[in-house]
Amino acid sequence: MSDRSFQKAQKRAAAEIFWNRRRRTLFVLGAAVLYLTVTLAAGWFMSPECYDIDYSAKFTAPCPAHLFGTDYMGRDMFFRSVKGLSNSIGVGILASAVSSVIALILGTAAALQGGALDRFINWCVDLCMGIPHLILLILISFMAGKGGRGVLIAVALTHWPELTRLVRAEVLQIRSARYVQASYRMGKTRREVAKEHILPQALPVYLIGVVLLFPHAIMHEAAITFLGFGFPAEVPAIGVILSESMNHITTGKWWMAVFPGLMLLTAVMLLDAAGENLKRLLNPNSGNEA
Repeated sequence: MSDRSFQKAQKRAAAEIFWNRRRRTLFVLGAAVLYLTVTLAAGWFMSPECYDIDYSAKFTAPCPAHLFGTDYMGRDMFFRSVKGLSNSIGVGILASAVSSVIALILGTAAALQGGALDRFINWCVDLCMGIPHLILLILISFMAGKGGRGVLIAVALTHWPELTRLVRAEVLQIRSARYVQASYRMGKTRREVAKEHILPQALPVYLIGVVLLFPHAIMHEAAITFLGFGFPAEVPAIGVILSESMNHITTGKWWMAVFPGLMLLTAVMLLDAAGENLKRLLNPNSGNEA
């Protein structure tokens, strides 16, 4: 086989890998978006009567009338789990949006300005990452008054450091490119260069970071609610449901923990898989991966 034929075969194989990966990424991303959208919409428009108290049906095992069974107050676990997961998704969306914007601003500013500002932002990142994440979440949620507001503030203010580092590293790499240096020599300001060249090139890394940030936000919301520093007991939330199930799981009421936990795990795994596939698809260095 000649060198030319070998190069064509290599290009054809690389194209097949790319399109296979693209289809897989689109499938996983579509499944994640569909699952989250349906859950969020169902919880948003759900009537509280669907998971109302009914002591005559308490501790009912899973059956056609109650797919996920009922809890110690006779509330339908299916509707309550859907409502709880929709609350977690809502918090995750808002918190991820706030954290990602903070990370984009701080990472870009640190890379472009440098000097004292860069050292100060890196110091803030090291400070936040030096404290155990769960403890920091609990402290901020407690100071913010707990409840939905406390959870949202805590999750939003603790998930920006890692994404800030990623954005900063990407912007530093782009800033050293020749076409960016040529733009500076042609008289363009830092703002113009950032708007026209740096931010568009850093967007793929930023979007991947946002997608991977989302499942962490959902999990941490459920974790601090489970520990009693998040949503109150009267609000349907996955953390509340799992916390309540601990009092009854040893008596054989397994469905109170299994089904809500599986719904949460499905959402987290779908989002994580979507983020990983996006990273492989958009990363030019992953072309040789299977």
